[in-house]
Amino acid sequence: MSQVAVGQQVPDFEVPSTGDKTFRLSDFKGKNVLIYFYPKDSTPGCTTEGQNFRDNIEFFNEHDTVIVGVSRDSLRKHENFKEKQCFPFDLLSDEDEAVCKLFDVIKLKKMYGKEHLGIERSTFLIDKEGVLRHEWRKVKVKEHVDEVKEVISEL
Repeated sequence: MSQVAVGQQVPDFEVPSTGDKTFRLSDFKGKNVLIYFYPKDSTPGCTTEGQNFRDNIEFFNEHDTVIVGVSRDSLRKHENFKEKQCFPFDLLSDEDEAVCKLFDVIKLKKMYGKEHLGIERSTFLIDKEGVLRHEWRKVKVKEHVDEVKEVISEL
């Protein structure tokens, strides 16, 4: 699968989801889909980001927008994270990195002077027709949800 680009149709994909489901992008035709990629469950930045989306769920529902979070964590870890944080949206387990590669979010990162490949915090907005409308890369958690809401309001 080639990588996605703004203004182009996003290829259909499926990935395991919390709630013992499978997420298929094509199942959400007719709705906006907001996919946010984050490095790891239960870490401070990832928890805050998820909470910010959770706390604004009414806005997203009013704007016909489905939210899903994606990381390489297992479904078991996702279920615990989702339950503990009361997330009203599903988390997708991309252990084989297929969806991460589709959206080109696996990047070389540095932590404590060591380099490793990891997920670069990124968010993608897919419109009701399945076209990628906006992408946010190298996301800063603090003001991110407001930036996303502004773009969705303009759709």
